[in-house]
Amino acid sequence: MIKLACFGAGRIGQIHALNAAAHADVELAYLVDPMTGADRDLLAARTCAEIAGSDEVFADDSVDGIIIASSTGSHAGLLQRAAETGKAVFCEKPISLDFALTADIVQKVRESGIPCLMGFQRRYDKSFRQLKERISSGVSGRLEQVVMFSRDPAPPPRSYVETSGGMFRDSSIHDADMARHLLDEPIASVYAVGSCLISGEIGAAGDVDTIMITLTTRSGRMAQITACRRGPMGYDQRLEALCAREVLTVGNQPQSTLSVSDPLGCRAAPPENYFLERFAQAYGDEMDAFVALLRDGTQPFAGIEDGLEAQRLVEAAAQSARTGEAIAFGPGWAPDQGD
Repeated sequence: MIKLACFGAGRIGQIHALNAAAHADVELAYLVDPMTGADRDLLAARTCAEIAGSDEVFADDSVDGIIIASSTGSHAGLLQRAAETGKAVFCEKPISLDFALTADIVQKVRESGIPCLMGFQRRYDKSFRQLKERISSGVSGRLEQVVMFSRDPAPPPRSYVETSGGMFRDSSIHDADMARHLLDEPIASVYAVGSCLISGEIGAAGDVDTIMITLTTRSGRMAQITACRRGPMGYDQRLEALCAREVLTVGNQPQSTLSVSDPLGCRAAPPENYFLERFAQAYGDEMDAFVALLRDGTQPFAGIEDGLEAQRLVEAAAQSARTGEAIAFGPGWAPDQGD
């Protein structure tokens, strides 16, 4: 039996804790969250996990791995302690909002050799996986362009924006990772623009709510990411891949497959409410992958290096939007100091 601890009892922590506790090969031994309250206590009761502190978890040699689903500011410190104590990690993005600290933590994880899975759940979504597998098989022909649409149902509150790291680092890191995953070739340039078109509160917090990012590979292939904090149709997540022989499309996942037709037309159900519902299957498969990593050494679809590279891309996008200039991107690129 694999023994795990989950850090974080918020919305994503609840998903991962429940998936871990439901897994036949896992004992969720500990739940760690300094925020006391009914939600944490209920989650502990549902998962049969003991509420504990971080010191207790890292001192327990019987704990095989930890799930980092706590606030972003805690990720780097928990990764470092896991590296020091030899515990495997399933970590939500990003590693840190401080890029220099991110690079330092990644190096520590490398040196420790601990298994690490990064929480880019779209790589585990069945539709995205099928698209990737079809491209990789060669049946679609060479991938030439990727176009992605990523829109939230409604803007987040200002309090969230002020601590999240901004739209590029918080939200678009998932899109950047998927673009990089599909292109499977070094990115040569990053160009981005951003505006505040939706929420004055977001603008007052110093962030943008509407962005476009263009990534170009060394061979000239392109990915375009279009994202905003409000989707009039709800949670809007679509992707199109233009290949030499096929066009591959991933559409929105509806809340129901029922459609209603009458003389006025045809009405279909709206998309799933938000990312927790849209990617429920992917989150379950992520936990399966973490267990397989610990049990069999099966490498995950996304590791610590993918976390670093996705963050480098969104740092480049944020710098491009700030300066108005395209970023010449390469293995040695790092954001301007203080950006």
